[in-house]
Amino acid sequence: MPMSQLLLFAVGLLTALSLAYSALAGPNAAKESARRLQGLRYRHSESTTDKVESQLKKAIAARKPAMHRIAGSSSRIEALALRLHRSGKNWTISQYIYTSIGIALAVAVLVFLKSGAALMSLGIGVLFGAGIPHMLLNSMIKRRTAAFNAKFPDAIELLVRGLRSGLPVTETLAVVASEIPGPVGIEFRAIVDRIRVGRTMDEALQETADRLGTPEFQFFCITLAIQRETGGNLAETLSNLADVLRKRSQMKLKIRAMSSESKASAYIVGALPFIVFGMVYWINPKYLGGFFTDDRLIVAGIGGLIWMGIGALIMAKMVSFEI
Repeated sequence: MPMSQLLLFAVGLLTALSLAYSALAGPNAAKESARRLQGLRYRHSESTTDKVESQLKKAIAARKPAMHRIAGSSSRIEALALRLHRSGKNWTISQYIYTSIGIALAVAVLVFLKSGAALMSLGIGVLFGAGIPHMLLNSMIKRRTAAFNAKFPDAIELLVRGLRSGLPVTETLAVVASEIPGPVGIEFRAIVDRIRVGRTMDEALQETADRLGTPEFQFFCITLAIQRETGGNLAETLSNLADVLRKRSQMKLKIRAMSSESKASAYIVGALPFIVFGMVYWINPKYLGGFFTDDRLIVAGIGGLIWMGIGALIMAKMVSFEI
């Protein structure tokens, strides 16, 4: 049996064993016991803090979608459409797919003309065609989400001023939609339009929260839901929320500044082998041609890629923090 087939068999066997273990292992007994004890504490405790936390968990559970679809062709298309909406660009699914196919074909043709290996060219073309649009879309989504989170505390403070001046919540939402520029104004304008056509405020806010997918806006929706259930001063609650979101944003910027050196080192160390390999192969293809024909070199190259992938994941985990 060739070395490449033996390696693929070993990888498949390890994957099957890991899937079988995860399927037969069952739930963690310690986590299940802790979850039951926490439920009993929320149910029978007389503490005000426990009651508020219980109401918060109930509000979060009530605002989750009632039906979760299994991943399939239709759900993936809907997920792609949602990602395109989050990017803020007026792109359609067909445009995205045609762009991916065009990039894949162009890269595959260029690699085939240089190497003559049809299977390798097809694999590299598919990798670039699927990866480049995905990374570009991720970058646009992150940029738009950052712009939304930067202006969102200002929108909440504008809501607070409107509420303290005596305006109802729906009118203050319309003021935010007209006064705040960028993604915040667009999303609040969509909320106001849904309310005007007969949707309830909860439905309008939850639809925007599902489309945005940001914790900051989910905090805003949960705050409004809890305030309607328990009562109290909504303006003061939203003012505290705006202060919390500003401190959260400042903490993210501090962590980003502290981890920027590590991230830059990770990018350089991770990209340098591929850059050197590509440059050497472009100048002298015969020198590195054995990596595509010799079984031993193929196994060595795959092993190196696996170890580099593990190192990249470890470095990503080391510089990734949740706030």
